[in-house]
Amino acid sequence: MASGWEKIVAMTKSGMKIIGQMKRKVSRGKRIALLIDGPNILRKELGVKLEDIAEALSQIGDIRVAKVILNQYAPQGLIEAVSNQGFEPIIVSGETGVKLAVEAMKEIYNPHIDVIALATRNAEFLPVILKAKEKGKETVVIGVEPGFSAALKHAADYTIILGGEEE
Repeated sequence: MASGWEKIVAMTKSGMKIIGQMKRKVSRGKRIALLIDGPNILRKELGVKLEDIAEALSQIGDIRVAKVILNQYAPQGLIEAVSNQGFEPIIVSGETGVKLAVEAMKEIYNPHIDVIALATRNAEFLPVILKAKEKGKETVVIGVEPGFSAALKHAADYTIILGGEEE
């Protein structure tokens, strides 16, 4: 693991599991707005779990806003799972990117939020990250390989790459 990265570990019944790695140490106790690009991150083949995202962000602070943007094709089971995890599912017809950007802008201008966290792999959200930084918010991008935008990784203050081996 490259220097400047810290492992994020979760305790499971079978022992410890590395759920990701985070670039740079951060001061704890921030108020976080988490916005998840559902169709991009919550895919079966990627194996990302909402609890892994929440666990990774708990290393930074408290999640105050947690929204998952889904399209109209999202299965009912996924919508229920999102809700059962304590996240707010937002269903849109068509592209989810516009709604995610609008929700992000609301939180950028929310004085009760310190950190904007986007869970996506898509570079189209680079302007959102840059606007958040311009307005004094810290930024976190949560993603998974393959297809995690290098531009997003480098633009954000903190990058969390989910995935890792069982230990």
